[in-house]
Amino acid sequence: MTEWIGGTFTSDVGWDHLERLVDIGDRMTGSPGEHEALAATRDALDQVGARDARVETFPIQGWVRGDSAVTAADRTLASIALPRSPAGSVEGRLVDLGDGLPDDFDRDLDGAIVLASSTVPDHVDRFIHRREKYYRAVEAGAAGFVFRNHVPGQLPPTGSVGTDDSPIGEIPAVGVSKEVGSRLARRHEGEPVAVTVDCETPDADSGTVHADVGPTTDDAVYLTSHVDAHDIAEGALDNGAGTAMVVELARILAARADELDTRVHLACFGAEEVGLVGSGHAAARADDVRAVCNLDGVCAGRTLKTHVGGFGGLAAAFETVAGRYDHPVTVVPEHLPHSDHWPFVARGVPGCMVSAETGDRGRGWGHTEADTLDKLERRTFREQAVLLADVVVELARADADLAPVAVEEIAAAIDAQGEAEGMRLTGDWPF
Repeated sequence: MTEWIGGTFTSDVGWDHLERLVDIGDRMTGSPGEHEALAATRDALDQVGARDARVETFPIQGWVRGDSAVTAADRTLASIALPRSPAGSVEGRLVDLGDGLPDDFDRDLDGAIVLASSTVPDHVDRFIHRREKYYRAVEAGAAGFVFRNHVPGQLPPTGSVGTDDSPIGEIPAVGVSKEVGSRLARRHEGEPVAVTVDCETPDADSGTVHADVGPTTDDAVYLTSHVDAHDIAEGALDNGAGTAMVVELARILAARADELDTRVHLACFGAEEVGLVGSGHAAARADDVRAVCNLDGVCAGRTLKTHVGGFGGLAAAFETVAGRYDHPVTVVPEHLPHSDHWPFVARGVPGCMVSAETGDRGRGWGHTEADTLDKLERRTFREQAVLLADVVVELARADADLAPVAVEEIAAAIDAQGEAEGMRLTGDWPF
C-alpha cells in the first residue's frame, strides 16, 4: 500500500518537467513559449497515464514588451513595464505613497506619477494587490504608476494591470527595484518625473491543458495549476513547480486509480498572469466540478499552506493527511481571490489554493527575474508530492464533504475579509 511513496521519493518525472518548462524561456501569455509549454504539459500527462490529454485554445488580448523608462532630473533609471500597461509617455510630479494603503490615495494626485510599494505592513489585516493600488491611482487622476519592489537586490517587479472589460490599463505603469524606488522617493519627491512604456497589443491565443485520471464519473475533483509565467524570468516557482506537480501527481494517481471514487480532472491553465483568464474561461463552461485543488506557489518553502475559504471538507482533507504523516500543513480559513481556483469558488464550488510557507509576506522572488530553478529543492518537491497525492485521494472519496454553497455566502465572506471594495475597483467583483 505504501510502495507508491518510495516510488515518489525516487521519481524524476515531475522535476524533469519543471526543468523542461523553465528551459523554454519566455512563457508569457499568448507567446510561442506559452504554447510550447502547454504542448509539453499535454504530452507529459499523456506519458504518465492520464487519458484524453489535450490543449483547448481561446482568444486573449496579447501584450508584447518593448522598452520602458523612468526619467528623473535627466537621468534614466532602470525599470520594466507592467504587462497590459498601455503604451505612452507621461510626465508629472512624483508622489510617494509608501505602502499604497487605501487611505494613502486620499490626496491630490491629479496628473501625478504615483510611487507605491509591492507589499503592505504586518499590521494591515489583508494583502492589497498591485492592481488595486494601480486602479486607486487611476481613480485619483494619476498620470502614471510606478510599482516599487520591497525585496532588495535590484529586482524590478512585474505583474499585470487591466480588467476583463478593458484588458489594457488606463495609464502607463512600470516596476522598479527597491533601490531605484528608494532613490526616487529620497531625491525626487514632488519633482517632475517621466514614465514611458513601449509595447504592442496584438490579438493572441492562449490555452488550457485538460486530462483525466481515475473512474469515469460525471463529477470530478479538479487538480489545477497555471502554465504561463512572466517573460522576465524562468517562472520556476510561479508557476512551473505547480504544473510540474500536477504531472507528478497524475503519475501517482494513475497508479492509484482504484483508490479514487471520483474522477480527477487535470487542468493546467494558460493566461493566469493576466487576470485568471484561462481558469475563468474554463469555469464558465464546466458543469462537472465537485471541488478544485489549485497549486500555485508550492515548493517555495517546505511546509504546505492552503487557503480553504471556510470549506470544511477541504480543510478536513489537508488536516487528515497532515495527521497521517505527522507533517505540518498550514490551513488558512480564508478565501484568496487571486489564483485559478477563484473563478470556480465565485460560483459556489469548494476550492482552495495550495502554496507554501515562506515566512515572508508578498511574493518574495516571484514576479522578478530571480524566480529561477535554483531557488527550489527536489527534496521539497517529492515530500509535497506525497502529501498532495493523499489530499487528492481524500477529496475524491465518495463521502467527502464537498457540497456547493450559495454564491451569496461567498460574497459575504469576501466582504467580511475586507476585499470587496478593492475587487469592485479592479473589476474583479463577480457577484
